[in-house]
Amino acid sequence: MEQATPPPHRTIRWGALRPHQYPLLKGTTHAIFGRRGGVSPPPWRSLNLGHAVGDAPDNVRANFARACAALKIDPRHTVSCHLVHGNRVLTAEANGRGPQLLGHADALITRQPGLFLTMRFADCVPLLFFDPVSRSVGLAHAGWRGVMQNVMGAVVQAMQTRFGAHPADIRVVIGPSIGPCCYQVGEDVRRAARAAFGEADLLFDHRADGMYFNLWQANARQARSAGVTRLTIAGLCTACHTDEFFSHRAEKGRTGRFGAFIGLPA
Repeated sequence: MEQATPPPHRTIRWGALRPHQYPLLKGTTHAIFGRRGGVSPPPWRSLNLGHAVGDAPDNVRANFARACAALKIDPRHTVSCHLVHGNRVLTAEANGRGPQLLGHADALITRQPGLFLTMRFADCVPLLFFDPVSRSVGLAHAGWRGVMQNVMGAVVQAMQTRFGAHPADIRVVIGPSIGPCCYQVGEDVRRAARAAFGEADLLFDHRADGMYFNLWQANARQARSAGVTRLTIAGLCTACHTDEFFSHRAEKGRTGRFGAFIGLPA
């Protein structure tokens, strides 16, 4: 049974930054950053961490350094990957040479203290994982295509296979993303959902102007199916809160990317 942890998050302050942290992930170094507190000009204002959205590379590097400083981590001890809207899970290990950009994937896991996983988002769902028993963490990017390929279940399975984790010990945070209030989709998404889920139509809200898909509940359902019993849904819609988060859809593609980080303290 799903166990919510009220309140779902707390906001810490580091200068102008307002990263969110989650009590369910106590024991890790983690945060989901919004868009505040960076140096990028519009339309990427201001803490843009995306390298491929047209912002100046120097701005992105400065923003990344600020986020790392807020968490008291060394940027050289971070790992990311090329996001491709799939379900591939990579295991991260320190290489001793600085920041790593691994291959094409949408999920990373590690059990190495002092190594921090990071990804960028602008409507897709950040998924943060922590198993305090096997001492392992994970981070995943779940847009609708990744959900239909069950990236949630893929991470839980990878943590079991590679680290000996038990699903009932794994804690999951479903972070800020476009919500069911704003995520209007087409028939292609409904067809894919019917192939991926039982009772898929319960994940859709049919309104006069079209269908709206619930990414939060889709991920929560897959977490429970994988054996996860402790999860938190942030419940923050990025499209409703463009003052706080970047939203690809609400800002018509001209925007930045906010960052999520998780790792085990050294």
